Order: sequence, then C-alpha cells, then structure tokens
Amino acid sequence: MEDQAHPTNSTAAPDHERRWAELADLVLIISREVQFRGYADERAIPLSPSEGMVMRYLQREPDAPPSRIADATGLQRTNLSTVLGGLERKGLVERRTDPGDGRGVTVHATELGRTNYALVRREWATAVSDAANHDTEHLDAALALLTAVESGLTTSRPRNRATRPAAGT
Repeated sequence: MEDQAHPTNSTAAPDHERRWAELADLVLIISREVQFRGYADERAIPLSPSEGMVMRYLQREPDAPPSRIADATGLQRTNLSTVLGGLERKGLVERRTDPGDGRGVTVHATELGRTNYALVRREWATAVSDAANHDTEHLDAALALLTAVESGLTTSRPRNRATRPAAGT
C-alpha cells in the first residue's frame, strides 16, 4: 500500500516541492485564523488586510509618501488612496504636506495608530503562542525561514499588476 503523504510515482513532485507547498498552505491558513479570531481587547481597532499592510509598513517607515507605500505593499495607487482614507477615518494615520516642496504629501501613523498596532501584535502573539502551547524550541528557526520567504517574495514581486491573486487567499 502506497503512503499517500509520500507519493512514489515518477510524476510526483519531489518531496521538497510538496513540503514548500504545505508551508505556503499553512501560512495562508494561519493568517486567516489570526484574522478570523478578532481581538479580545475592546480598544483594538480591526483592520482589513490592506490596512494592516499599510500600518505594518508605517511602523518601519514613519514618514512615507503614498508612492513608496504603494510600492512597498504591492497596492495599486487607487486602492491605496481608499485604504488611506479608511485609516484616516479611524484616526490611525494622517497625511501631511511635504515640508520640503509643499506639493507632495507624506503619510504618518498617529499615536493611536502606533498604539493600536502594538496592541494587536500583542494579541496576535498571545493567540499564536497559545496555539503552539508556548513551545519556543523551533521559534527562531521558524522566524528566520519565514523572514527569508517574506523578503524573497517581496523582492521578486511581479511589477505587472495584471497578475491575478492566487485562489484561496
């Protein structure tokens, strides 16, 4: 009887390809589960995935023009404008006139935006740690691998935005 988890026929994908596919699938499932559970702290302001990407970027780059945010997050400028409007209404970001030339605009996370991001990260940490029974044995290796994957995917992101999003995301 053939082991279904490890196909042996010559047309099967190599084991490493199957494991990479499993990793990608698990990352998508975990991401959805973290988003699905919401927040226990009533002060937490929920964000859409696009809003979360923008807020994550603004934690690293606190003073950024919209074009740089769009490039870094992979959002189209028109979509970014909608996302920024939503974040402004929630009080999480503000747009300011660029003091250098007066024509450009930069986007900044507000104090509420920075506080909210820290709050939701604590909740994510608790949820993920609880789910793993607080086992930290392989945590550093997992972080290193996932950081390399994120960096590689971001660096190799297609610049042609005509590409359709993957199914199941």
